[in-house]
Amino acid sequence: MIMHRPPSPELLVVPGVSAVAVVHAAGHDADTLWDAVVRGCSGLHPNRLAWCGLDCWIGEVPGLDEVRLPAPLAAWDCRNHRLAWLALQDRAFRQAVAAAATRYGSHRIGVLLGTSTSGIRSTEIAHAQHLQTGHWPAGFAYRRSHAVESLSRFTAEVLGLQGPMATVSTACSSSAKVFLTAQRWMAAGLIDAAVVGGVDSLCLSTLHGFDALQLLSAEPCRPFDAARNGISVGEAGGFVLLDRAPAPLALLGGGESSDAWHMSTPHPEGRGAQDAMHEALAVAGLTPSDIGYVNAHGTATPSNDRAEGLALQAVFGAGAVPVSSSKAVTGHTLGAAGVVEAIVALKAIEHRIVPPTTNLRSADPGLALDLPLKARAAAGMRYAMSNNFGFGGSNCSLIFGRTQ
Repeated sequence: MIMHRPPSPELLVVPGVSAVAVVHAAGHDADTLWDAVVRGCSGLHPNRLAWCGLDCWIGEVPGLDEVRLPAPLAAWDCRNHRLAWLALQDRAFRQAVAAAATRYGSHRIGVLLGTSTSGIRSTEIAHAQHLQTGHWPAGFAYRRSHAVESLSRFTAEVLGLQGPMATVSTACSSSAKVFLTAQRWMAAGLIDAAVVGGVDSLCLSTLHGFDALQLLSAEPCRPFDAARNGISVGEAGGFVLLDRAPAPLALLGGGESSDAWHMSTPHPEGRGAQDAMHEALAVAGLTPSDIGYVNAHGTATPSNDRAEGLALQAVFGAGAVPVSSSKAVTGHTLGAAGVVEAIVALKAIEHRIVPPTTNLRSADPGLALDLPLKARAAAGMRYAMSNNFGFGGSNCSLIFGRTQ
């Protein structure tokens, strides 16, 4: 029998959600994301990247190749930072961060971001040139593009923040885990607010890597469908401002675990996922019946959806909670998936609506899940869970809820 620890004193801070910003394949803000998810309007399309000839569907952010950083930030240029820059153009988000900096001081606002490959596309381009000419590109600067910590340093410079920074890279759970790190930093008194989130952009390493694992689908991905056959890789950048001041919506807690099972396959019964969800409930002081919606990791691979489905059934009971995946709208945004799907969960609570799983035609009969085919009103919804489970069994479940 697995014992799940109760809420611990260091996690008693309940950060309020002050603002969000996101750029994704279906649009350039949180409202567009929510509208696409609720209406089932996918941002996926056949691969048309000139530099990648794979036969697959992807979630590409339109116009990203044409984005140019302003002159003072030009040294940071790479596909990943262009994506972050687009997301950070959200005026309401910038104003909320500026207000927090005025209230607490810019040195009291942390920056905690997740990514899996960072600006690796710039390194791919540099290596291609080196192979062809024997010389590295004159402007290639690994430390400001591909190095994992560059995302946090770039974001802090854009926002004018001087607080502690960290970048988490735990594959697909990266930008979920940063929420809990920020919560712990607040509880320790290190910071008063935090910009959390993540960015991951399309690159050859990711696309060919998943292709080598035979996990790419030649059609738009279909999470939890009986005929699902793989993922659609996407790119996105998202940010959330957490603040120790109360807010109508808040991060109530979360759970983390490790499968310790296989480097790229989840435990077949989702034991690590179960542990993460149980811990999240314990830390938040909630029971499974309190959760009104789960935004599942739902990648549309046969093994992932089956393992997560069994884990959800073990924690909540067969068909006891509405579940959906938003990856058929955005694609699997890898290190950015945690923040993108956290924003979907927050929107679900805000609007009291359970969104459907886009592209779901016939639910896998082996999964005892409540999978809405259309958006469903949920008048009494107060709490939602967001799951993200990364390669190697690095699991994270977050719980958000109403405080008023």
